[in-house]
Amino acid sequence: MAITDPKRYTVTAALIYANGPIHIGHLAGCYVPADIYVRYLRSNGKDVAFISGTDEHGVPITIRAKKEGLTPQGVVDKYYTQIDSAFKELGISFDVYSRTSKPIHHQTSQEIFTDLYNKGVFIEETTEQYYDETAQQFLADRYIVGTCPVCANPNAYGDQCERCGSALSPTELIEPHSMLSGAKPVMKATTNWFLPLDKLQPQVEAFVNSHPEWKTNVLGQCQSWLKEGLKPRAMTRDLDWGIPVPLPGTDGKVLYVWFEAPIGYISATKDWLIQKNGTDEGWENWWKEKDTKLVHFIGKDNIVFHCIIFPATIIAEGNLILPDNVPANEFMNLEGDKISTSRNWAVWLHEYLEELPGKQDVLRYVLAANAPETKDSEFTWKDFQTRNNSELVGIFGNFINRAVVLTHKFFNGKVPAAGELQEIDQKVLSELAAFPIRIGEAMENYRFREALTFIMDLARLGNKYLADTQPWHVIKTDPDRVNTILNVALQITASLAIVSEPVIPFTAQKIITQLGVKNKTWADAGKPDLLDAGQVIEEASLLFEKIEDHVIEKQIQKLLDAKRLNQLEGKVVSEVKPEVQFDDFAKMDIRVATIVEAENVPKSKKLLKLKVDIGSEQRMVLSGISEHFKPEDIIGKKVLYLANLAPRKMMGMESHGMILMAEDRDGSLAFVQPGKEIWNGGTVN
Repeated sequence: MAITDPKRYTVTAALIYANGPIHIGHLAGCYVPADIYVRYLRSNGKDVAFISGTDEHGVPITIRAKKEGLTPQGVVDKYYTQIDSAFKELGISFDVYSRTSKPIHHQTSQEIFTDLYNKGVFIEETTEQYYDETAQQFLADRYIVGTCPVCANPNAYGDQCERCGSALSPTELIEPHSMLSGAKPVMKATTNWFLPLDKLQPQVEAFVNSHPEWKTNVLGQCQSWLKEGLKPRAMTRDLDWGIPVPLPGTDGKVLYVWFEAPIGYISATKDWLIQKNGTDEGWENWWKEKDTKLVHFIGKDNIVFHCIIFPATIIAEGNLILPDNVPANEFMNLEGDKISTSRNWAVWLHEYLEELPGKQDVLRYVLAANAPETKDSEFTWKDFQTRNNSELVGIFGNFINRAVVLTHKFFNGKVPAAGELQEIDQKVLSELAAFPIRIGEAMENYRFREALTFIMDLARLGNKYLADTQPWHVIKTDPDRVNTILNVALQITASLAIVSEPVIPFTAQKIITQLGVKNKTWADAGKPDLLDAGQVIEEASLLFEKIEDHVIEKQIQKLLDAKRLNQLEGKVVSEVKPEVQFDDFAKMDIRVATIVEAENVPKSKKLLKLKVDIGSEQRMVLSGISEHFKPEDIIGKKVLYLANLAPRKMMGMESHGMILMAEDRDGSLAFVQPGKEIWNGGTVN
């Protein structure tokens, strides 16, 4: 049952693995919605702790470390810094962005594990797992590679095939081998501690069923797990990177990452208080008090952990509060395909910030407007451009610019006093008063796309009001009437600054500074007197700028280049041709030559007409390399030339011999050249 009047809010955003950069899928699924919600709460004067950080343990970290030739600590240090910086630049307003590698997290996780152990919650069980005898290490599923039984991908992981998307277990792989040594793994007994989810299911099920207000995608996934029946799950692992199990005789064992990672929200809260006050005193208010509302923002792939496994841990612990809501989003796709970090099919936040500087709010707006709230959505660069140019520039920015420009033009930048209100003014002000309520209701219920639609409707209301009242014409006949028109328009502008701040905070701050609207809260939005008559406002400044086609084309080309590289990675070297006798090879007269002339062949897309110097004479050769080289770039190049190839007629000309070329994996060509300066006519033996 949802809390109706909480005293405080603990809002968490998923702890992301510190094994790579942030991309738009992360932002749309979790972080932008969470930030909108928190900013809305703060504007309403609520007591909020916005908690997040990086998850720095688990197999994904060690795999990345192996790929990059770094230690696990080196990897998490690298990506924590990058992720933290990118979030700050985008305006994600965490109260704390912590790390699970911090001592406070190790301590907190071990304390909770020990508490559950002492209460007799865990089941100690010995099972068989894959073991690498060469590396002398138990293997997590991701450390086992083999051929996918579904699509025959030779590089499928023990838990999933990234080519066809099939969920797998290590025993299903064909010819499995260890990523550590390449050896075939064997089964070996090991002891771990299991959380008895089957015994806790009645309480977990009662908890889930007490929240019918949750999003249908969240409830649906929870009910699916509960219907199948929960099974005991190991809360420890045999790994060399993680939080050590705090029990005697457990060397080489660490806490399961999905046991300790959600506890990271608690340790991050302690970290925040220590940074702020020098002590973690008071953390219980955020995690144990029944009048605290706990909200987890996550993506759909984390639903089971936040709605079933972590709540089961909390139920077993007995003192911590359960989440009031888990408004998980679905996935955002990219240009017709699933976002994939391994295939580099993503829009990376740090690259976006570098390549499109000053456009943080454009990205926040587009991701919020197209958020995958109830089903998967799709990001395209063309839609990004359209939303910016048509909505942010054409509607939102256009209205505010017109109101401010006309005020400076007609009233020297001072807010005019409103006179007698006409029916149209009263109607518009009545509609204005209703907008903050509608927007707020949508935000409180995690319907951020709907809230954004209302915000843009308010800007549309302002544009329509100016179009209907036409102050630029009325000023000639009734200047006093224009006082009222622009006063009303500026009041709409001021309210827009307040209600849009959760979504586009940088732009909202510009408007607030421009209008001089200080210390206003959500409760002030919609009022007809936010700006006092005579108040001086700054001159209009550009809030958003049109994004040109070439900017978008560059971003699309980046993705196409990434797709091309992915396709090439799957390309294999061609088979060796049937063998020939030495005498056959000896018949070929291959010589060093220099290209002395080069020109395009009219009406041919592929051919270049070359003149080559082979020492004893110069010859004309037609070569199909026009799509790879410009004529002026290859004059003077040393090449290998097959001198005794029979002449061949092409495009009405006779070609003598052939230039030897090497073809790379991507289809590009390169001249085959001697390793040092060789005279023209030198033979290849």
